[in-house]
Amino acid sequence: MKMKTYRIRKPKIVVIGGGTGLPVILKSLRNQSAEITAVVTVADDGGSSGELRNSIDMAPPGDLRNVLAALSDMPKLYEDLFQYRFQASDNFLANHTIGNLLIAALSEMRNSTYEAIQLLSKMLHVDGHIYPSSETPLVLHAEFTDGTSAVGESKIALDRKTIDYVYVTEKNGDRAVHAARKVVAAIEEADMVVLGPGSLFTSILPNLVIEEIGEAVRKTAAEVVYICNIMTQKGETEHFSDADHIQVLHKHLQSKFIDTVLVNTEHVPDGYMDPEVYDEYLVQVTHDFNGLREEGCRVVSTDFLELRDGGVFHDGDKVVDELFRIVFGAKI
Repeated sequence: MKMKTYRIRKPKIVVIGGGTGLPVILKSLRNQSAEITAVVTVADDGGSSGELRNSIDMAPPGDLRNVLAALSDMPKLYEDLFQYRFQASDNFLANHTIGNLLIAALSEMRNSTYEAIQLLSKMLHVDGHIYPSSETPLVLHAEFTDGTSAVGESKIALDRKTIDYVYVTEKNGDRAVHAARKVVAAIEEADMVVLGPGSLFTSILPNLVIEEIGEAVRKTAAEVVYICNIMTQKGETEHFSDADHIQVLHKHLQSKFIDTVLVNTEHVPDGYMDPEVYDEYLVQVTHDFNGLREEGCRVVSTDFLELRDGGVFHDGDKVVDELFRIVFGAKI
């Protein structure tokens, strides 16, 4: 008698964030059988991205560039070229990357960074979908607990004040910000929505405080997973526990919407981090498992740590293995 076989469809996984943490997870996800959508912040205003954003009125390309590289199957030489950053002594090209300039050129040609990213996704054979969270560049605002405020992603952490909440506007100050096309539908159709890893106030929340995205994440039937940062950050999450991260997320969306939290429990060796390179990080995030459970979260705590190049990172393969255990257990 012939045995029946059943083919389980690829899970639809939406990853929301920005910064250096997002590509680590996406690279490992690309090696698994998943339908991936990356939703990337467009509130960055520093460095090469900030200069290009101001010069030609485009969404900042840096985080989008890193996600393109993470999900592309281009040869190593092509990736190195795409990510090549001109030296500081190179006059008007100083500190710009080839990838940022390509995105800028296509954005100007098509009058749309969204369209530029879709074209580059095809050119670079990207496995998945990449969408900016909004189709216009956004300005990040922070209100501090002392009643003062700051404007601009690169300015928020400078005075190391305690952040009460953040919000985004368009460059003209309009707070009626809209999600980019297909973003909300991707979240609604997902089996899992992953937040992070990344800077809480400047990489993750700039996406979620866009009302349409926040509402979609609150209402989705997908498992919502937060990958908690390993280290605290100057001017953002100083003295934070893992539960503090969740409380901030829940406060901003006014809902206990996080289902599962991934928490690293492996110790970072004392004196390991190179403070010259990773000067924004302070100490390890402390654990408050009772606080996490009070926020209604399931907690997965284990060794997610990868130490390399004098820095502290999530081990993408370990994280993705856990994500797949969750998504197949919860949704498939």
